[in-house]
Amino acid sequence: MELTLAQRALIQAPFNSQIFLSGPAGCGKTTVGVERMRALLGAGVPGETILMLTPQRTLQEPYLGLLYSPERGAGGEVTPATVGGLARRVVELFWPLAAEAAGFAHPDQAPIFLTLETAQYYMARLVRPLLEQGYFESLAIDRNRLYSQLLDNLNKAAMVGFGHTEIGARLDSAYLGDPAQRRVYADAQDCASRFRAYCLEHNLLDFSLQLEIFTNLLWPQPLVQNYLARTYRHLIYDNLEEDGPRAHDLLAEWLPEFDSALLIYDEGGGFRRFLGADQETALNLGSQCREQATLTESFVASAPIARLDEALVQAIQPLSGGLPASPSEPEEQPSSSAFTILPARFYPALLDLVAAETRRLLDSGLPPDEIVILSPYLSDALRFSLMNRLAAQGVPVRSHRPSRSLREEPPSHALLTLALLAHPEWELHPPKPDLAHALFQAIEGFDLVRARLLTDIVYRERDLTLGSFGAIQPVMQARLTYRLGDRYENLRAWLLAYRAGERLPLDHFLRKLFGEVLSQPGFGFHSNFDAVRVAASLVESVKKFRQSLETGLEPGIVLGREYIAMLNDGVIAAQYVESWSAPGAEAVLVAPAHTFLMMNRPATVQFWLDAGSSGWFERLAQPLTHPYVLSRGWQPGRTWSDQDEVAANRETLARLVSGLLHRCRDHLYLGLCEMGESGFEQRGELVRAFQRVLQNAASAG
Repeated sequence: MELTLAQRALIQAPFNSQIFLSGPAGCGKTTVGVERMRALLGAGVPGETILMLTPQRTLQEPYLGLLYSPERGAGGEVTPATVGGLARRVVELFWPLAAEAAGFAHPDQAPIFLTLETAQYYMARLVRPLLEQGYFESLAIDRNRLYSQLLDNLNKAAMVGFGHTEIGARLDSAYLGDPAQRRVYADAQDCASRFRAYCLEHNLLDFSLQLEIFTNLLWPQPLVQNYLARTYRHLIYDNLEEDGPRAHDLLAEWLPEFDSALLIYDEGGGFRRFLGADQETALNLGSQCREQATLTESFVASAPIARLDEALVQAIQPLSGGLPASPSEPEEQPSSSAFTILPARFYPALLDLVAAETRRLLDSGLPPDEIVILSPYLSDALRFSLMNRLAAQGVPVRSHRPSRSLREEPPSHALLTLALLAHPEWELHPPKPDLAHALFQAIEGFDLVRARLLTDIVYRERDLTLGSFGAIQPVMQARLTYRLGDRYENLRAWLLAYRAGERLPLDHFLRKLFGEVLSQPGFGFHSNFDAVRVAASLVESVKKFRQSLETGLEPGIVLGREYIAMLNDGVIAAQYVESWSAPGAEAVLVAPAHTFLMMNRPATVQFWLDAGSSGWFERLAQPLTHPYVLSRGWQPGRTWSDQDEVAANRETLARLVSGLLHRCRDHLYLGLCEMGESGFEQRGELVRAFQRVLQNAASAG
């Protein structure tokens, strides 16, 4: 890798330097961070004294590539962590110091750390009875979204630094509208307070409580500060603009103790604002460092893309600026080579155009992993339609949508259906369509028609019995084929043998089923690596659920049954790194635009679907939380007006567009259709911005 002089100077800076490095995406900041770590390790700095922080684990991939590479020599390990992960480690280590002070009912007992899933599970158990009493009756909202927004309020309080008892008052004071909504904020506050009291009573620690204990109780302790100062002497903190104010406060106090520090700030970042990210408090850390450095030259965006970025951001926010175009290039209007419009009247026709153009790009020699297809939101219908069209064109494709529940993934749905068949005592009877889809996923060579035909013949839903293939009439056996019948018999025999034996925890059962049957030749998971990835995430999810709940489980509750009930309630799966990184996946990526930004990777070609959709511009409706009102920069008592909403949406759209184009090497395809995905005519702010760019180009020409 060839580095610039500016990059080399930062990498080779003395090991007592504290540097605040800023710049736009694509200018090589993370490369500096990785190479700085390599330089520290190469100079003999013990790995265990290096702390590498990122706001979320997926942003650690470039650093982990170095740490896990064969070129690494023997020695201590660098600590890759998030601030939340660091908080958990410290709380677990110094639990006796914090337990009684935090108000836990059983300070002499070990804490139980909750994942996103298990936190939603406990929140659901508390809120369900309240819903029957009339809580949130004015809201039409899915229950999983309700639970997640209630937890999101607690997380924001911890990340920003105000008490969880202030949530309802802050939301209520900023609201200007229907008075009935104020009751909803009171309900949200009551649920947050009940959840916190329940956690303290049962030694449960969700993310918000871990962070509060760490920052408010443990960090001020000299013993804790001395331990951290002795353990970590060197810091690399990447994408700090995506973290919350309390994380920045902590680092501001901790920074003087480090021998060296490299803080990396993305000038166009802040995409996690809806999770509490704060660019202002991150930028303030620059004054705490002895040196400030800036990189400006983009190694990703071409000159036409840079001009398009600048023109679009100016069209969205006239007082802002995008990535500056290179002065060495001849003046060229962005519309001539930077982007192509794909017009269609109806949405299915647009998807056909996208699939055909993707196939043409692959035929021209472009690697599939250099193409991304993005939309503001990725609905199940859009995902299914687009991926089917791409598959029909022979395009290797994968998708990633973090909000997609494991329940909605066909491989995990198949595994859980088979788990129900193996545990009749749970008294959960999967319907025939579910079993047909499970057989289709589990047995290689099955199509849905024959899978449903076999299911209708052999499955009795009432008593969960599976008939033998040998008992089927010969004519029907021949239609189903003896090869598939033999595979079905192997699966059936395995399930019957398990039923007759000792019961295993659900995650152990899934591992056994996968290893002994589904991963073998002739079965659906043998060569389907995407299904294997989903299965691994499911097993990890079940394992964390079991570990979090088994110590405090109430009598009569069966963990496996409870987990499946939780998924059926729509609880979102926690974040699994495997689904973000997909190492070695040579496939076109289909994802929501914000998800692609948080992957922090470039692509040669980007497709933006449905540019007329309001989803590119409007903030997702969250009636129980508010990322701006529950932020440090918001003045308590001030009302949130329509003017504030429009200004925030414009800023978000400009940041989104610029962030995407900073990660686009060569060309953008803009999908335009007269009728959007839902069938209505769309004239959103993004397409208006493109129209202004084209009008300005025409008048200049």
